[in-house]
Amino acid sequence: MAELTITIFIFIFGILIGSFLNVVIYRIPKGESIVFPASKCQSCQTPLKWYHNIPIFSWLFLRGKCGFCSEKISVQYPLIELTTGLLAISLFYKLGLVWYMPIVFVVFTLLLALVMIDFKYMAVPDNLNLLALALAIVNPWAIDALQNALMAAGGLALLRYYLSFFLNKEAMGEGDIIVAGTMGALLGFPLFFYALFIAAILAMLPSLLAKDRAVPFVPFLAMGTFIVYIFDTQVDALIELIIYG
Repeated sequence: MAELTITIFIFIFGILIGSFLNVVIYRIPKGESIVFPASKCQSCQTPLKWYHNIPIFSWLFLRGKCGFCSEKISVQYPLIELTTGLLAISLFYKLGLVWYMPIVFVVFTLLLALVMIDFKYMAVPDNLNLLALALAIVNPWAIDALQNALMAAGGLALLRYYLSFFLNKEAMGEGDIIVAGTMGALLGFPLFFYALFIAAILAMLPSLLAKDRAVPFVPFLAMGTFIVYIFDTQVDALIELIIYG
């Protein structure tokens, strides 16, 4: 019963953070403050009441429409809130109530924000990206995390240089390199390589379908990182089984 209560509390905390994350995703690319002014309808510009901002439930209660002008509200908002709630629960069951669990949660929420922004704008804001990297290093193994971050970012930067040289075009963005540093800090080695491999596999089909169009890589790096972070033992065992039989 106590564990269920904690789980519910953590889920509520997660969706509240998700509500704020929606503001970050919307305003950061526009260069707007994430604090002021208060939230308003993007269509009629009317400031929202407090009961319009209850995560998930407000969207459901209003049937996905603005309470003032009835303009449709994107389903992205409740989905981001639900995702952050489930993310918080996943990390709770993975790590338990350790002091650095909220920090890891914030790192993954920042990665989620980068995913959404990269999908929409094909850009990765440095302020969010560097904050995620800095926070990823804050854990009981900070020195190792810093070393792993430098090796991962440096390795991917070198790979980017060679790929760009041989392909005669930009192979990946600078933002990807910073994300690689965050991956290294969170996962260490060899888990970083596993996450990178999974990201490449996930990105393969969209890249083939896109043909000459650029495909953002940060979403796949983030997905690979989350999969390996949560299922590190299982992934490690699977890789060993593949290699050694």
